[in-house]
Amino acid sequence: MTRIGVVGHRGYEGLPGVLATLRALAPTLGVTLSFEDTLRDLAGAGAPAMDPRQVDAMLTLGGDGTLLRAARLVEDRSAPILGVNLGRLGFLTCCPADRMQDALRRFVAGEHVVERRMTLDALVRDPLGVERARWRALNDVVLHKGGFARVVTMHVQADGETVARYGADGVVLATPTGSTAYNLSAGGPVVFPTLETILVTAVSAHTLAIRPLVLPPSSEVVVQAEDGPDELLVTVDGQVGATFGVGETLVVRRSPYPVAIVRFRDGSFFATMREKLHWGGLLERDEHTRC
Repeated sequence: MTRIGVVGHRGYEGLPGVLATLRALAPTLGVTLSFEDTLRDLAGAGAPAMDPRQVDAMLTLGGDGTLLRAARLVEDRSAPILGVNLGRLGFLTCCPADRMQDALRRFVAGEHVVERRMTLDALVRDPLGVERARWRALNDVVLHKGGFARVVTMHVQADGETVARYGADGVVLATPTGSTAYNLSAGGPVVFPTLETILVTAVSAHTLAIRPLVLPPSSEVVVQAEDGPDELLVTVDGQVGATFGVGETLVVRRSPYPVAIVRFRDGSFFATMREKLHWGGLLERDEHTRC
C-alpha cells in the first residue's frame, strides 16, 4: 500500500472539497493518506497526522510555494513530490485541481517519471568562521538588502577565486529548477531543469559589466558583503532565511540530496513555459498543457 503525505495551503478556496475528494479516492487506489497538522481539521474526522519520514510520496495542494515547503519536509529522503496546482502559476506542479484524480491514479499505476532536481546547501558563517545557520534550497538562495535604497558591494568567489565585486541590490544563487523564479526576474538565463549548474545573477547591478554567470555544479560559491546597510537578509526559496551582517560569509554548494519531482510523459517543460510564462510570444488559442 502506498503511503502519501498531504501538504497544502489553507488560503486556497475550495481546499476542503479537494481534501474530501482525495479521502474518498484513496481507498479505491490502495493509498493511505496522512496530513500535515495544519490540514487535519479541514481533512475531517480521523485524519491521521503525517510523519514525513514515514511516507512513500508527497502530494502538495497549492502552488509552487507549497511544493517548495514540501521539499524541505522530505529533507534527505527521496520521496517523490506530486504537485497539484490550486493557484495561478504553479510552475513546479504537474496539473490543476480538476485533474488531480487522474494524476493520482496514474501515479499509483506507475505511469509517471521522476525528475531528480539538483538542490543547494547554503550556510552562513559569522566573522569568526563559526557556522550559525544552514538550509537546503530547491530554487534559490538570495542575499539582498532590506528596505534601504542603497547599493550593496559584495565580493563573490568561486572555488577560492574572485569572480567579481558586485555593486547591486543583491545576488541570486539559483538551481536550474529556480532559473524560472527570481533568477528570471533578475535577468538570468532559463536553464532546463534536469541539468546541474549553479547560476549567479546580480539583482539590479549598478554597472553594465556584470552579467549572469553559469557555473559547474561542483563549484563552491562564497559571498561576503563589503559595505552597504548594516543588516542584509539571506532568503531561501523565498520562504525561510536569516539576517546577514557585514563580515559574515555565505557559502553555497550543490547538495548531495536532490528533490524528486513527479512528471507525466504527455507534459513538457517547454509546453509549461509557453502556457504559464508566454514563452516565445503569444500562446496559441487552443494549446493547453496536459497533466
